[in-house]
Amino acid sequence: MRTPADITPEMLTFLAEYHLASLTTMRADGSPHVVPVGFSYDADTATVRIITFASSAKYKNALRGGRAVVSQVDGGRWLTLEGTVCGTSDTTRVALAVQGYASRYRQPGEREDRVAIEIAVDRIMGRG
Repeated sequence: MRTPADITPEMLTFLAEYHLASLTTMRADGSPHVVPVGFSYDADTATVRIITFASSAKYKNALRGGRAVVSQVDGGRWLTLEGTVCGTSDTTRVALAVQGYASRYRQPGEREDRVAIEIAVDRIMGRG
């Protein structure tokens, strides 16, 4: 098992490339909820950020806390980032998530109900 301290420059490059990932959060009944997402990774804080909207199932799941996973695959390269999850409507934190998304993918359209999901990464698996 690797931690964020073990992340390599190659892994960071992979996490900056244009790829979608699957996000796994836990429903209230304990079953997994898996959806495709765009995300950004902040290596300085070991934080995954995902933009979404307030009524989404993934956001409601994140508000309950617990753990979550994003997993990115491209052929034989893959990385899974796991950690504690939270949802936030804090404008500063949501702006960081939007900025990360825009730098990796494209500038998202405006939404009044925009919120963010954050994963404090403590476990990394894969080959990036």
